[in-house]
Amino acid sequence: MSDPTSPPKQRHLMRRFALVDGMAVLFLALAAGIYYAADALLLVFGCILFAILLYELSARLGRRLHINRKLALAIVVGLLLLVIGLGGWAMAPQISEQSNQLAQQLPASAQRLQQMVEQHPLLQRLAKDLPQPKELMQYLGKMVPNAGLFFGGVLGAIGNVAIILFVGIYFAISPQRYKDGFIRLVPPSKRARAGQVLDEIGATLARWLLGTSCSMLIAGIATAIGLTLLGVPLGLILGIIAGLLDFIPYLGPIMAGVPAVLIALSVDPQLALYTVALFAGIQLVQGYIVQPLIDSWAVEIAPALIIVMQLIFGTIFGFAGIALATPMTATLMVAIKMLYVEDILGDHADDKDKDEEKKDS
Repeated sequence: MSDPTSPPKQRHLMRRFALVDGMAVLFLALAAGIYYAADALLLVFGCILFAILLYELSARLGRRLHINRKLALAIVVGLLLLVIGLGGWAMAPQISEQSNQLAQQLPASAQRLQQMVEQHPLLQRLAKDLPQPKELMQYLGKMVPNAGLFFGGVLGAIGNVAIILFVGIYFAISPQRYKDGFIRLVPPSKRARAGQVLDEIGATLARWLLGTSCSMLIAGIATAIGLTLLGVPLGLILGIIAGLLDFIPYLGPIMAGVPAVLIALSVDPQLALYTVALFAGIQLVQGYIVQPLIDSWAVEIAPALIIVMQLIFGTIFGFAGIALATPMTATLMVAIKMLYVEDILGDHADDKDKDEEKKDS
């Protein structure tokens, strides 16, 4: 009888074990790289998002005006810098003054809330859990993303903005060069499919960014006008905060509403109730009108999934992970749908549904 474990079979088993071990080591190295270079990777992802937004705006403008896309990109960047420059020049003194007032009034408002709660026996237990003014300012400071990889404080924020601005512009000028460089890392037989996946991710993120930008603008303007009409102090800076935090679904509006309610509470408890009603009304409009339009146009993500991914990415990457959880989730959904559901499982039901919708329309 011959030995069942012949040398060819042994070599085959050794190759399989080596392949499995190599994949395990590669996965661990990739996980370690993501963990230790999280700030850099999130910054790069922010640059990619900004580049996608610039590319989509310039492509639409180029098609509308029948001009070269790079010329349209120059026009888009010029208009953005002009709007930001003029807006900053016109509102910088007011924003600076209101920012200083906000930093001074928030601890006092939190102290007053704590005193009001302590006056009610049923709420005295809650008063013990309310943060002290110093703790509140520390907590608000932690809500701000890590300033930067090389700088701290204000310089770090400016450095991050500059990196996102310039790298995003370079990406948007010639995105095909960077796309081709990434695809070359994929086996030749899979490069065509990799290109399709990248194109679909880019299109999905572009639609999501355009819709979210409109949502942020609506939320910021509506909040600033509503707070001003109600008589809440610092309406402009609170509106800017609300518009920026609207980038974060579900959690962002709550985070924006806390300082507004505290400031209103320092004036009158009834005004604080009106402020809560204002934020609730804005979120109703956002949740039942604006957000469904964004989802139907870009990618529909279940609310529970977004919140879960915010918790996961927030635990791993901090506040920046919470802020970028939605676009990262959208990216993962497109990749899983195309590479796993369609290519491995062979389920192309979504494509059939889209073809039927086109026929009906």
